Amino acid sequence: MTAATSTAPAQTSPQERRVTRFGLQIPSFTLADVPDAELFERIAATATAAEDAGFDSLWVMDHLYQIGGVGREDEPMLEAYTLLGALAARTKRVRLGTMVTGVTYRNPALLAKIVTTLDLISSGRAILGIGAAWNETEHAGYGFDFPSVRERLDRLEEALQICRAMFTEERPSFQGTYYRIDRALNRPRPVHPGGPPIMIGGGGEKRTLRFVARYGDACNVFGDPAGVRHKIDVLAGHCQTEGRDLADITKTCLLSVVIAATQAEFAAAKLRIMAERGMTEEAFDARFVCGTVEQVAERLAEYFRVGADGILINMVDAYDLDAVRLAAQAMQQAGAVSG
Repeated sequence: MTAATSTAPAQTSPQERRVTRFGLQIPSFTLADVPDAELFERIAATATAAEDAGFDSLWVMDHLYQIGGVGREDEPMLEAYTLLGALAARTKRVRLGTMVTGVTYRNPALLAKIVTTLDLISSGRAILGIGAAWNETEHAGYGFDFPSVRERLDRLEEALQICRAMFTEERPSFQGTYYRIDRALNRPRPVHPGGPPIMIGGGGEKRTLRFVARYGDACNVFGDPAGVRHKIDVLAGHCQTEGRDLADITKTCLLSVVIAATQAEFAAAKLRIMAERGMTEEAFDARFVCGTVEQVAERLAEYFRVGADGILINMVDAYDLDAVRLAAQAMQQAGAVSG
């Protein structure tokens, strides 16, 4: 295997290299009584409200079907990069990315071109979120191969090398087991210096977090605060092996949030969501960081205290603009409490 360049990005100041601090993911495009032709305007309203409220990044899932835990498989799902391009034209400050692109869905050279185009449209605000993919059902439905975990991780490593090279080099070439490019052109060049930041999703301790140490600007992991602390410790070990400063990598976690202005309003929202999803109270409490602004802020602060640099939240009520504003308040309070 040969590659032109696969090194991590050049080091900058801690503030400059932090990819995100407060991010909002919009996980669902299901809105009762909203015609399809009006759906985008509702999504754009959430995006601009989030930006105005203080979120610094906006994310959508890169899926073809809706996923379990969010909704039914047959609920609406929009193509991620088309949507992000449209949201780039409606926003001015927030960074934009997928949480995260499955490596199996697009040829990596084409993916690099797509993300570079998003970077141009957004004046340098694109993020490449990428992972090994997992949803076998949508692979089968759309006719994509769904290889073994090992092969998907092999493909992910090749894709990371190709995307980095196409972001940073004039005419890169690469010959791998699964992918190749031959003096590939990527013009116009990315607006963001060094190309869009690369966020690698997943917490696999042997390979995925090693890829983060070797190729990534950021990572996203899941778990409770103790679990997130453990993943950061594993990443630190890989950084030591790779000769990388852990501080160069933005460590984030994705959490599901339900928030309300008062305890009574939260209780009503909880009952509604439990009924809509057929959830028990135990399942609800296990899935969501929830409560009033103060309660949510304290829970989020726990993640900052264990070493997270940023938190991404996904919200069932992302189209409730007041809830989005409350979530931004909670995020900012959590950041202040954690220092």
